This record gives sequence, structure tokens and C-alpha cells, in this order.
Amino acid sequence: MYQLIKHKPHQRPWNKGRLVGQKLPLKLQEIWAIQICLQIHGRHRDLALFNLAIDSKLRACDLLRLRVSDVSSGGRVGSRAMIMQQKTGRSVQFEITPRTRESIVKWIEVAGLGSTAFLFPSRVNRSFHLSTRQYGRIVEKWVAGIGLDSTAYGTHSLRRTKASLIYRRTKNLRAVQLSLGHAKLDSTVRYLGIEIDDALELAEQTEA
Repeated sequence: MYQLIKHKPHQRPWNKGRLVGQKLPLKLQEIWAIQICLQIHGRHRDLALFNLAIDSKLRACDLLRLRVSDVSSGGRVGSRAMIMQQKTGRSVQFEITPRTRESIVKWIEVAGLGSTAFLFPSRVNRSFHLSTRQYGRIVEKWVAGIGLDSTAYGTHSLRRTKASLIYRRTKNLRAVQLSLGHAKLDSTVRYLGIEIDDALELAEQTEA
């Protein structure tokens, strides 16, 4: 005999009203809009966090556990930094542009952070860094603040933004793969949202 499966009436699908799948990267004009908004309101922490998230292309877990000493030495923020990724155990190097360095220096000064302190400490307990949940809420406020649909963007949007810009300008998959710290080309392809055949062809051209 077959057992009848009872369906719960009026059960709301988990994804109803939500945008699922990859979060969108930001466009250049959207990056500038958020930066200007944060500057106008004197949000030093948020500006440093936003700029470094774009530059570093780090996952939220790696970005948030950065300490001052990871990016700064002797009161000077370097043009490059290297960390070990928590998810993969692989090291990844990233650039820190002049605008980002300036915002980080200002934030460290305003917050009075020591070299061993988390770069983005929790406001509840400075012995801990911002949580990924807090970071997600902050990102939602940023994108909503410039009129974007916050459901279409998330913390991974910031990780994907510069990678997408680099790819559009250079078509160099290997460069993007290294900047994201991906072990496999497939991961980079998924992040960029391009066809695998096109990706492999480009990779071969790049290596040649």
C-alpha cells in the first residue's frame, strides 16, 4: 500500500519574495555613490570597510578577522597584504589602493586601534571583530542607501565586484583566479558568471 503524504496547507515557500542565486557585483558608478555617501556622513569605519572589501576581494570571514598589523606596519598602511584564507588554507595576496589606504589610516586614527587589534572590532565587545551577520546588515544599508534593491546584493557582491571589473577589462581569467585565491578555474568561472567553454578558451589564450 502507498502511504499518503500530507501537505501542510498554505505553507509559504522559503524563497518566495527572495532573490536566490549569486549576488550582483557593484558597478563603478555604484561604488562611487556609496563612497560619497559614506564620506558625506563621516562614516570612517564603514568607508574603510567598504574600500578594503572591494580591493581585497576577500570572503567575509577573512575580511572581518583582519588585524591592524595585517595591513599596517609602523603606522603606515602598505600597498599590498597577504593572508591565509580560512576556508581553503591557501594564502592570497591583495592590493590596497591609495584611496583605501587613506580611509584605513583615518579609521585607525579615529578608533585608536593598536597594532594587535581587529581592524573592524565589534562595537559591543572590542575583543571581537564584527560578525558576518553584522557585516551583512551593513552591506544592506549601503546598497539601500543609494537606491538599490538590497535583496539583489550581499557581502559576496563586494568580493565579486573588482574581480568582475578586472575580467571585463582584461579577459584574463588567471589573474582573476589568483586575486580571488581560487584553487580551480571552475570556481572563478562561477563567480564571473561566464560560460565554461568561453572560459577555457580564454584561459588557453592567456597561458599562451
